[in-house]
Amino acid sequence: MVFRKLPGVSASGMGLRLSQKFVFLLFLSGLVTLCFGALFFLPDSVRLKRIFLSKTETQPVTVGSGSENDAREHLKRPKDQEHPRGMTSAKGETSTKLKSLSRKPSVSHEATEERLAGGKAQEDMTLPKSKTESATSSDHDANSDTFSFKKFKGCLLKPPLGRDSGNPSDPKTNERREKVKEMMKFAWDNYKRYAWGKNELRPLTRNGHIGNMFGGLRGASIIDSLDTLYIMGLMDEYSEAKEWVQTSLDLNSNGEASLFEVNIRYVGGLLSAYYLTGEELFKNKVLELGEKLLPAFNTPTGIPRGVINLGSGTSWSWGWASAGSSILAEFGTLHLEFVHLTELSTNPIYTEKVMNIRKLLNKIEKPHGLYPNFLSPVSGNWVQHHVSIGGLGDSFYEYLIKSYLMSDKTDDDAKMMYYSALEAIEANLVQKSPGGLTYMAEWRGGILDHKMGHLACFSGGMIGIGADDGAPEKRQHYLDLAAEITHTCHESYTRSATKLGPEAFRFDGGAEATATRLSDRYYILRPEVIESYMYMWRLTHDPKYREWGWEAVEALEEHCRVESGFSGIRDVYTMTVSHDNMQQSFFLSETLKYLYLLFSDDDLLPLEDWVFNTEAHPLPIIRKSCLQDEATQDKTVSE
Repeated sequence: MVFRKLPGVSASGMGLRLSQKFVFLLFLSGLVTLCFGALFFLPDSVRLKRIFLSKTETQPVTVGSGSENDAREHLKRPKDQEHPRGMTSAKGETSTKLKSLSRKPSVSHEATEERLAGGKAQEDMTLPKSKTESATSSDHDANSDTFSFKKFKGCLLKPPLGRDSGNPSDPKTNERREKVKEMMKFAWDNYKRYAWGKNELRPLTRNGHIGNMFGGLRGASIIDSLDTLYIMGLMDEYSEAKEWVQTSLDLNSNGEASLFEVNIRYVGGLLSAYYLTGEELFKNKVLELGEKLLPAFNTPTGIPRGVINLGSGTSWSWGWASAGSSILAEFGTLHLEFVHLTELSTNPIYTEKVMNIRKLLNKIEKPHGLYPNFLSPVSGNWVQHHVSIGGLGDSFYEYLIKSYLMSDKTDDDAKMMYYSALEAIEANLVQKSPGGLTYMAEWRGGILDHKMGHLACFSGGMIGIGADDGAPEKRQHYLDLAAEITHTCHESYTRSATKLGPEAFRFDGGAEATATRLSDRYYILRPEVIESYMYMWRLTHDPKYREWGWEAVEALEEHCRVESGFSGIRDVYTMTVSHDNMQQSFFLSETLKYLYLLFSDDDLLPLEDWVFNTEAHPLPIIRKSCLQDEATQDKTVSE
């Protein structure tokens, strides 16, 4: 060993005194500590950490502390902002036959390449990328520990935008689809002109609305519209939206956000934009936002609270929620998005959080097999025995069956929970009116309230998409039930003067699918009825669903279209309409998207490959076997 000559050190024999040796060793150990510390404490570098950490070691995401003693002012969402959706039932006149949907459990790489070859579908899959983005994608594909968009594309059974962007061959249907596209452009252009960067447009006063649901986040209508603009081929508008995300979407907000609303609109919107286009911008943004939601789960049970400060990480329950409870439809409507956050980040923490919710729900007793709407995040017990398939409960059930479908039908726990819940709902809530309409009542400690909400009308579609995977002897029954629900919800539209449905309708005191209270007569551009039309069309191809959808288009045009956008109305039972001056972001994300899909061919976002989150953002089915085959093939080629 050779030492450089140091001051005060004799060169003869390289002799070092004891004190000099001590100083030298101290200096050397400090240098080594500094070098190793830099690897771990400078800004995160995954590649450097992999040198020293086992590949099997989970790298935790740091989350803020959610103290049980946080004393915060609780916010109550305005009634017209309450969005969790529900489930219902209605009587159809004839039995509905199920159209076969050959949902295959997996697909080989070769078969997929064969399907995609020769068409323009692969070109439709993603916009042209810059050289930098292409290089980034190639780098990701080469690394088996990161998500590969190329591998994901190879596991789709069909191109997402179809052979011809879902363009129907029937001229009448195509004309109707073009009308819906014009409505979207009109809504978007006015949002851009008068409310750009705000969350929603106020079309009467021609200004923007921010609201208190998104915790300081802006541009809800932009994020909600990304995938709608893309699938409609409104590429100039899509480019405007993408540019705003790149330059102006600030995730460093410090306000009080609804965990549920931020998840379904922002996380869902950015995820679907990424999966449709492959743009790394959307992936980076959604992973940054997803990490900010994790502190909401810092409770004794792991059940997240409903409100979170995205800046500080503190969380609390809604002030109006009974005894500080969390809401079933809110903590139960995270699973789809969080599983995809794990897919993109390769960090299991997101999936672990939502699976922990599952474990607790499976452990606690359900009254009559039903899931009440209020659960304590501290004790893990139900707070009230109020059950609704409409607001407060709704999308929890939707995410059970969609989790099963999104897992390529491997999530047996979700399947069991869904069909058990559906059985309990049928036994306790499904009712038949004197006029023959099937509906789902609400349940309050064993006492039925004979009303249904507009939010509950999504469930026709939900039960429809789950029919094919029920017990063989129940499949036709479920499809018939789905048709009955959709029929009842259509009746709530046709029995109003405007041909638009009220917020809630009743089946008592002589009422049949009509609102009896003034406070229930409003319509805020909600999508749930049209959502069920779209699913039932896909499942049965019964032309009545397209006719019903066109009736809704005509009603929207006559009563909700104003000079500078679309507005909800305060009373669906009067032709002298009073507008509420709000163009909801979900009108662009859901209502118009479902109408467009209703008048498109089935190969536009085919149900074999995609599930829609509760804000109508399409998320791909995860075919683990295919992705693993792709990774094995890539590894073999590289070797």
